[in-house]
Amino acid sequence: MSKAFVKEDDEGDEDLAEAAEALPPGAKNYITPAGFQMLKDELAALRAERPVVVNTVSWAASNGDRSENADYQYGKRRLREIDRRVRFLLWRMELSEVVDPAKQQHLDKAFFGATVTYVNGRDEEHTLTIVGVDEVSRRPGLVSWISPIAKAMRGSRVGDTVRFRTPGGVEEIEVLRIKYAQD
Repeated sequence: MSKAFVKEDDEGDEDLAEAAEALPPGAKNYITPAGFQMLKDELAALRAERPVVVNTVSWAASNGDRSENADYQYGKRRLREIDRRVRFLLWRMELSEVVDPAKQQHLDKAFFGATVTYVNGRDEEHTLTIVGVDEVSRRPGLVSWISPIAKAMRGSRVGDTVRFRTPGGVEEIEVLRIKYAQD
């Protein structure tokens, strides 16, 4: 029997397994309020799309031969994708702990939610914001709180020199500015 027919229902478990590996064992899924809202918005959009796809699949199924019916096959595939993503989003939201950077009390130190400007050994200035693992792909300049650079910066102050391991070896950077969003 073809693997395509056997694997169909297990596809969703891959997302959950990969996401579980992204967080350290026992770690909380820290996320900013904006990041949590993005997850909620995506969930709402998927829940709105699902009935439309169900109607399309029902219509396509009523047309007869399903084996060569592209609307039916695509619709069924899209339903599986939607259901898998909905399960993933619900799971991630359940694990999430929303941390508001605007409520940070140690404004002189780099912690979750901080926007840090630093200079590297090649005198290149960079700015990054430390956010949750579910937020990093949303826009450039965001790094996960579990990334090597964010771990190395944790607790650092302006003027501190921080060392962290990169694929090219150990890199040394100097923290120039630390800022927290004041929403």
